[in-house]
Amino acid sequence: MKKTAFALALVVASAFSSQALASGSHSGGHDKVSVGEPGDSKKATQTIRVTMKETDDGKMIFTPATIKVRQGQTVHFAIKNAGELAHEFVLDDKATIQEHKITMEKFPDMEHDDPNAIRLEPGKSGDIYWTFTNDGTFEFACLVPGHYDAGMHGPLDVVKK
Repeated sequence: MKKTAFALALVVASAFSSQALASGSHSGGHDKVSVGEPGDSKKATQTIRVTMKETDDGKMIFTPATIKVRQGQTVHFAIKNAGELAHEFVLDDKATIQEHKITMEKFPDMEHDDPNAIRLEPGKSGDIYWTFTNDGTFEFACLVPGHYDAGMHGPLDVVKK
């Protein structure tokens, strides 16, 4: 019995660690991701107020639905969960978002400690300060299982300086 429990714990631990290393978006020295790096609050040049909520017709949404910023810009995201469920706001490239979405479906209670993500309970607010070091089209999303598929994601366009 002890060997089975140990083997199960080892499988779960390796799944978490390999996902963290593959995505580059978990804590432990992986502060820089393809979309940029944590920003200095004193250098923020713009505040984007993001609201997360559910709609009466069953959709889950972000307001605004799209975000456009400039490469090199430091942005303060003031995030509010105006819904009745817990939601996340995650910034990353689309491929990493999809990988993380699959992991979250397998481990829905996984805790995050990522500078490019925040999970908020209903009625709560939080902040992310982010510097966009690379240009391109990225994504913001909620990776709580089922929320992405209910519409909770949008494009994040970072335009060249």
